[in-house]
Amino acid sequence: MVLSDSEMEVLKALWEKSPQSARELHDALSTRTGWAVSTTRTVLERMRGKELIVRTESHGLAVFAPARSKVEVLGDSLAHLFREVFEVPGGVPVSALTGSALLNDDELAELDRMLNGRKRKR
Repeated sequence: MVLSDSEMEVLKALWEKSPQSARELHDALSTRTGWAVSTTRTVLERMRGKELIVRTESHGLAVFAPARSKVEVLGDSLAHLFREVFEVPGGVPVSALTGSALLNDDELAELDRMLNGRKRKR
């Protein structure tokens, strides 16, 4: 599934801290996105419909969390980009993501294993 920029912004905020209420997400995202509170809520409901996030209750307040891990979502996105858009049949060059502010070394290694089938080092 190809994610919109809005969906990716919400997921990045939730990967950083989860769960969060709609208000917390709005406060975290509003500087970058310029969204109104109603826009944040609309994006959240659409993402729930796509099963990108899950909604639970905490102390009577609706809170949201990602339905899938960062590596799973980014791996699927990269696989789609390299295999379907660029039509690259071989390995995906995960090393190009070194230095990413979004992924740490362990996540990069997991992403490489996911995309390229490498075994975990023991």
